[in-house]
Amino acid sequence: MTAAHSAAPTTADGPEQPEPLWSPGPDRIEGARLTRFQAWAAERFGAPAAVPGDPAASYAALHQWSVGELATFWQAVTEWFDVRFTTPYETVLADRSMPGATWFPGATLNYAEHALRAAEDPARAGDPALLYVDETHEPLPVTWAELRRQVGSLAAGLRRLGVRPGDRVSGYLPNIPEAAVALLATAAVGGVWTSCAPDFGARSVLDRFQQVEPVVLFTVDGYRYGGKEHDRTETVAELRRELRGLRATVHIPLLGTPAPEGALEWGALTAADTEPVFEHVPFDHPLWVLYSSGTTGLPKAIVQSQGGILVEHLKQLGLHCDLGPEDRFFWYTSTGWMMWNFLVSGLLTGTTVVLYDGSPGYPATDAQWRVAERTGATLYGTSAAYVMACRKAGVHPGRDFDLSRVQCVATTGSPLPPDGFRWIHDEVSEDLWIASVSGGTDVCSCFAGAVPTLPVHTGELQAPGLGTGLQAWDPQGRPVTDEVGELVVTTPMPSMPIHFWNDPDGSRYRESYFEMFPGNWRHGDWITVTSRGSVVIHGRSDSTLNRQGVRMGSADIYEAVERLPEIRESLVIGVEQPDGGYWMPLFVHLAEGAVLDDALRDRIRRVIREQLSPRHVPDEIIEAPGVPHTLTGKRIEVPVKRLLQGVALDKAVNPGSVDNIELLRFYGRVAEQRAADRP
Repeated sequence: MTAAHSAAPTTADGPEQPEPLWSPGPDRIEGARLTRFQAWAAERFGAPAAVPGDPAASYAALHQWSVGELATFWQAVTEWFDVRFTTPYETVLADRSMPGATWFPGATLNYAEHALRAAEDPARAGDPALLYVDETHEPLPVTWAELRRQVGSLAAGLRRLGVRPGDRVSGYLPNIPEAAVALLATAAVGGVWTSCAPDFGARSVLDRFQQVEPVVLFTVDGYRYGGKEHDRTETVAELRRELRGLRATVHIPLLGTPAPEGALEWGALTAADTEPVFEHVPFDHPLWVLYSSGTTGLPKAIVQSQGGILVEHLKQLGLHCDLGPEDRFFWYTSTGWMMWNFLVSGLLTGTTVVLYDGSPGYPATDAQWRVAERTGATLYGTSAAYVMACRKAGVHPGRDFDLSRVQCVATTGSPLPPDGFRWIHDEVSEDLWIASVSGGTDVCSCFAGAVPTLPVHTGELQAPGLGTGLQAWDPQGRPVTDEVGELVVTTPMPSMPIHFWNDPDGSRYRESYFEMFPGNWRHGDWITVTSRGSVVIHGRSDSTLNRQGVRMGSADIYEAVERLPEIRESLVIGVEQPDGGYWMPLFVHLAEGAVLDDALRDRIRRVIREQLSPRHVPDEIIEAPGVPHTLTGKRIEVPVKRLLQGVALDKAVNPGSVDNIELLRFYGRVAEQRAADRP
């Protein structure tokens, strides 16, 4: 573990508590929706009341209650947020076994109806529901009334096309208002939404969409990124040819080209002044299909429910992110990443959602901070990688932009290193809530992260989420504290998949999460749950470095190595050898002008030896032309490990799931050379 992640020093009186980087003031704590929820739940449902002057004890008690009294907690969430059940539920949790938990049987509702509720308030109808920003950085509003009208018109159009509850509707779209409208209209009619970003190639899209057989496809003619236009007409034509069950294609002319032959015009389908009609579906009716990265085979098609997503996102966005009608919610994402679905769900809390379509660093590295300023974002979410890129580029957001409205900067995608926390604190604002969050596409939510009433400690996620029985387990299935263990969730979450598509007996679902610890969700991350209740993420457990029994997450290595200005990015792999040995190379992608000479190698080894442990000094340091990523920007570790173990490229990775297949060929050549050099 890094120095920042190590246990607190011990004094004669017990563990010394480290100083937080930031603590919310009394006004923030008092004004937080979480505080009001706890007081209300204490009075209404017997939840523990807040401990005066001790927000940490207050949250710990509330969390313990939320997990111990799971059904009561989720009933409280539905009542607090006034969830509209068209028909009432018989019980909250009929079966809590995992997989297969049964939530709110008998209940019917509609996700889109809840997402558009703010439009029913005449005082809010003219407020922006969406703010759309492209690379010009000029925000364009879509009011609540206009959003509701477009959803009503499009939902009626989908019904005319024969879309019925359970039919799949797909979008090959960038992060534009039309994508949000199409999702909501699909949900309104009880259809099942699924989307990919237009930077995905045809094979990657077909690997996903062909599994679910959509009946309608929404497409653009192209998109703009990095100051350039990217035509997608050929890709769209291929999708139309290969998706056999399509009844209709809807053309959105983002680049201004006419609709291809046989396609419908977006404008014609959304022109009517039509009140939306909401199909009231069972709680566990599918809402959307998300996809795993698919680096080692076909992506898993993960199905989540209308009711499960509704209540989980109300909890996560309304209580943990503290979002409400006065807020503006901006998260840099694409429609191919679960964070887009999470972002659109900001509408559930009456929040204005900021949709940014473009490069994260165009025309300069600081572009996202400019968008946050121009849109008046109160919660701005990004990736840890972007934060670290800003730090390396010498960006000064607090100096160069008016970010006075930003109350929280949140990060996900990979662990935010301690240096990232300090940089945000120093360069954005000292009085700023920094929320590093961790969850997964698998639940479309967070297991741990933002809590508005708790202090922030450098390198740590604030706490596990309410209703989430998060623990770190050792290999024997015992919970451990202040030690590295497997991320395990011992209680069902409403947003856990109802099933995978084309997995009729549930075997692939069980193998994915429940094989190691039957009856408990094992996510595949290494974490530490501290004795203070915070959480540290160390990286994926299936690519964890394990030398002489000492386990370390790859994220710890990256944090130390990438502080060096010569290192742009790195990739560390631990490879078990056939003879029982262990080979641990570190691949480095150098900054422009840097040279990997003996002096730099020595500095890299010294940093790892001094900041981490001598056991985790790599056996070799190898210059690489780049680090491969999934299409959603995560470093690819397991497929590279397989290549280095001699697995052929076509068996080690699904080429359509990576950003640059040529980079993987480099790692394959390293494996071949190493095999040739072996005596």
